[in-house]
Amino acid sequence: MDKQLIIRMPKEVDHHQVKELSEALDYKIQVQGVRSLIFDFRDTEFMDSSGLGLILGRFSKATEIGAEFILLNPNENASRILDVAGIGRLIQIERRSERT
Repeated sequence: MDKQLIIRMPKEVDHHQVKELSEALDYKIQVQGVRSLIFDFRDTEFMDSSGLGLILGRFSKATEIGAEFILLNPNENASRILDVAGIGRLIQIERRSERT
């Protein structure tokens, strides 16, 4: 069975949220046998470098288990950080309408 985990990212992704979010996601990835991991940034207004650590750590885990990994709908702030870090060379970034 193909299990998809969609993570609706919080309004702010900074060091205050990252540790707890990382632990929760790692548990879900391990327990649910996830085959597709999608980070939806539609509600995110701010992301700092700790958000990159969150993304890269989960990307590494997804790669280990052969799961698809997508970053969805990053806003201008998140896109700028992702671009500077070169994340688009490693991870698929998509922009979809609200209806999708």
